[in-house]
Amino acid sequence: MQNNTSCIGGGKTRSTKPWRGRLLGLAGACLGVMMSSGLAFAEAPNPLLPHNLSPWGMFLNADIVVKVVMIGLAFASLVTWTVWLAKTIEIGNARRLARRRMRLLEQGDGSLRDAVRACGGARDAIAQLISSTAREAELSDGLIDDGFKERVALRLERVEAAMTRQVSRGVGILATIGATAPFVGLFGTVWGIMNSFIGISESHTTNLAVVAPGIAEALLATAFGLVAAIPAVVIYNHLARVIAGYRTMLGDASAQLLLLISRGQSSRAAILPRAAAE
Repeated sequence: MQNNTSCIGGGKTRSTKPWRGRLLGLAGACLGVMMSSGLAFAEAPNPLLPHNLSPWGMFLNADIVVKVVMIGLAFASLVTWTVWLAKTIEIGNARRLARRRMRLLEQGDGSLRDAVRACGGARDAIAQLISSTAREAELSDGLIDDGFKERVALRLERVEAAMTRQVSRGVGILATIGATAPFVGLFGTVWGIMNSFIGISESHTTNLAVVAPGIAEALLATAFGLVAAIPAVVIYNHLARVIAGYRTMLGDASAQLLLLISRGQSSRAAILPRAAAE
């Protein structure tokens, strides 16, 4: 009996072990399939997501309206730096030449004729002031009185305004860019976000991984607007200060010319009594 029982027990033991091995093998196979499918799902590219999220990649994947906005803002930024370079060179040359003319007026012997001769037909701002003064003296037949000084002052004021307008030409566009570029970029952002919400409704998903690229492309337009606007405002304020200083320099030159006229009037008044006494 004991032998039979042991045989029966041994047979049961031998019969259950293969089933356990089969169950463990099936569970391992299922787990392997699930892991491999999960990895494949994770590595599979989502057609709804862009492959490149760099600024250039976002620009290429953006809507046509957002692209036009970005290109316009990039062009505005190029115009800003071009105006800055051109006006810096122009105003710098004008200021150096004006300082040279001022030294000639201050170091001269007080003769308007010598100042005209020193200009030599130049067309810079202070040369224009000197030429205008000499022209008025010629039209007045050398008669220097209070009316002559008023006419000269009027001519000098007009020349100052004309020369200031000349160096200020093209600076106003910087104010326009600085005031409008952020709003243009905001328009591109609003348009891009609107397209992102339309894409959400069409894809029937609210997954952030699907929504974020479109919103990032839209916000890139705002970044372009700020990049165009901030330098434009800074450069405009800088050029406005420089032009104001240049106009002050022209005012000093006008005052120096009026002093020359006053000296000429005083010397002439001193010479006339002496000639009458003789």
